[in-house]
Amino acid sequence: MVSSGLPVSRVPDSFDAPALRWGIMGPGWIAERFTESVQAHSRQVIAAVGSRSLARSKAFADAFGVPTTYGSYEELAEAPEIDIVYVCTPHNFHHAAAVLAIDAGKHVLIEKPIGLNAAQARDIAARAKAAGVFAAEAMWSFFLPKFDVIRQVLDAGTLGTVTTVLAEYGEHFERSHRIFDPALAGGPLLDLGTYPLALITEVLGAPERLSAFGQRHESGVNAQLSAIMQFPGGKPGRDEYAPAQFHPHRGNDRWLRGHVDHRRPLQHARRV
Repeated sequence: MVSSGLPVSRVPDSFDAPALRWGIMGPGWIAERFTESVQAHSRQVIAAVGSRSLARSKAFADAFGVPTTYGSYEELAEAPEIDIVYVCTPHNFHHAAAVLAIDAGKHVLIEKPIGLNAAQARDIAARAKAAGVFAAEAMWSFFLPKFDVIRQVLDAGTLGTVTTVLAEYGEHFERSHRIFDPALAGGPLLDLGTYPLALITEVLGAPERLSAFGQRHESGVNAQLSAIMQFPGGKPGRDEYAPAQFHPHRGNDRWLRGHVDHRRPLQHARRV
């Protein structure tokens, strides 16, 4: 057998992780995908589900064999039979839901984005540290075996100095989808845009400065967003800037795309 020459992933088998009792906060589509995966590929226990609608909680519990249901997020957070809460509510409830769980002494895994802004993310981190509980954003792609292989390749310098990362992710959405709803923190940046931006900062590190401006979609969310990032060592006015755009496909406002073109400073290399 011919070797690919790539390192072997160091991600441990999910069945090796100690079993925890999970509470699902917000029984929507993403909660269904999470529960399917947890039940199929780990020893973790989905012990309870909570929703603002008890009927929705019961429907979810019946579908996935969850033993306990609650008709409010507060009840779920206080439930003695769970160790950790998975927050998968709509985006604009992530911070409040995470705070409920943390204040109740529960560990918390928060569906991306962890908050609507940096202040909410910092607040969650500070509260979790003060309470002595674990809190993380569920950026699932970073925990896939292939991402560990990529990290090893980059750390080994196999590709040389990485100066440019291009990432694009598009997905079709019906016009009624929450991504077009400003009241639910819609728009591409907190949804699809999370993936290319997270990949870029994972590869190139955190920018020293970021500026952004956008155009509004007719629904009220951002239709197009441009971001300019400067990295440590960059010289203003030169190639250290990186445009990032997120926009609906022309002629079809139900298709949202995310595109990022990321450039390091000139002293590292010029973009090709």
